Amino acid sequence: MPVFRLNKKEISFPHPCYACDDGLLAIGGDLSVERLLLAYSHGIFPWYSPGEEILWWCPKERFVIFPKEIHISRSMKKYMKKHDIRIILNRDFSDTMHRCRMKREFDEGTWISDEMEEAYHNLYEAGYAMSVEVTEDGELAGGFYGVIIGACFFGESMFSEKENGSKAALIVFARLLEQKGFLFIDCQFQTEHLESMGGRYISWEEYDRMLEEGTGRG
Repeated sequence: MPVFRLNKKEISFPHPCYACDDGLLAIGGDLSVERLLLAYSHGIFPWYSPGEEILWWCPKERFVIFPKEIHISRSMKKYMKKHDIRIILNRDFSDTMHRCRMKREFDEGTWISDEMEEAYHNLYEAGYAMSVEVTEDGELAGGFYGVIIGACFFGESMFSEKENGSKAALIVFARLLEQKGFLFIDCQFQTEHLESMGGRYISWEEYDRMLEEGTGRG
């Protein structure tokens, strides 16, 4: 499959069916709010290293967590009973995203560049991104940020200040999303961490059907 080059002056994407086997669909364009919303509502997201051109991905199998299927291990149940765990939405979006960047940059390298931080802050200002944090006994324990469109949440990156911080944040948030009727949490890529918490692959057809329903896209 060819990789399509996007025109910065035109907000459009090739159909997701044209993605390569590894999920790469297109290159170039920009990170405007309009383009990001169009991308996410069609299952496409940017992921690239700082200094590279923007790469747009649309994997043909999707790794998601259904809120009602969130798995809570025995050790996590004990941890959450032992501590006072509280969720905070949008405590400080920019700070949360930067913490995700710093944790990854220190541990394994990151795709969260200055350009990405600015773009997702713009999404947040427009009402389409949010941060989720939890406190453990009054202290910040961990969290994550992502894109929210309709009844769909697209997770981007996580951080932990305490051992179980990001896990606790995801568990409490999944419970909240289930109450509010959200369809899924898009994890983008499979990890052992997310799989242990209930993440699983679904087909593109199932994902796209839920995406259409959840985002209300035309």
